[in-house]
Amino acid sequence: MRILVTGASGFVGSHVVRKLVADGHEVSALARSASSFWRLEDLKGRFRVVRSDTGQANGVLEPLGDWKPETCVHLAWYAVPGEYLHSPENTASLTLSLRLLEELAASGCRRVVMTGTCFEYDTDLGYLREDGPTRPATIYAATKLAAGQVGALMAAKLGIGFAWARLFYLYGPFEDERRLVPALIRALIAGREFPATSGTQVRDYLHVEDVAAALSALAVQPVTGTYNVCSGEPITIADLIRQVARIANRPDLIRLGSVQQREGEPRFICGDNSRLRDATGWTPRHNLAEGLAATVAWWKENAPSQPVR
Repeated sequence: MRILVTGASGFVGSHVVRKLVADGHEVSALARSASSFWRLEDLKGRFRVVRSDTGQANGVLEPLGDWKPETCVHLAWYAVPGEYLHSPENTASLTLSLRLLEELAASGCRRVVMTGTCFEYDTDLGYLREDGPTRPATIYAATKLAAGQVGALMAAKLGIGFAWARLFYLYGPFEDERRLVPALIRALIAGREFPATSGTQVRDYLHVEDVAAALSALAVQPVTGTYNVCSGEPITIADLIRQVARIANRPDLIRLGSVQQREGEPRFICGDNSRLRDATGWTPRHNLAEGLAATVAWWKENAPSQPVR
């Protein structure tokens, strides 16, 4: 199958490309620069890189030429850690996503997968299901919710399949080192103390390879609608941190309670993934203990000389 991936040079996108290539699909990836694909250096020549500025006014797909995708996994979105939740750049990403959907339909693309976030939901309600109420509290979550709702209506009118994947918490190789799991691992490897909140908040973490497998399944199967991409297994942040510290043999460096928890931090975020399992047959391959151990090992072996962004 001919599959276009946007945001393919990023953390999630690079793993989606890996999965699709491994499954034998013909993959093209849109990028502003070919040099941004350092996460996929070992796959050079096995997928097509097409330079295209996804922020341009029109004709995002023009550089593809005669190559027409049958499916698109659209992952490009403004996502700078520490900035993306309240950035007005989210509105530009929303505009791009809806314009891209129109261009894809005009090119003959038959289905599109786009990604949302667990923060579209009202997170005060316990286990989160696709039919539960939404209550976004940030510009990021609100624009993601809008993209999913408007995108579904547009796709129906345009006559193409549309799946909306709500991602929960992720971890794994090549993650931006400013995020919790890689920041923790890199500190422990370097022998630095790791200050953290008390960690009582509960989260749902899924290995990025399992996320990529879920998005790939949604891309190639004729399913539509909204799907949670999550583990369905709650863990406190404190327990997650302790588990990583035990794996790295440095529990002495953890300083739980030394950082004040952010005001308004949700207490419990965990999803129900049964709809995705039933629709696609997908199931996570990594349990948390094994996945964290593999991630610690990856960082020990592959910690780059330049920051991972």
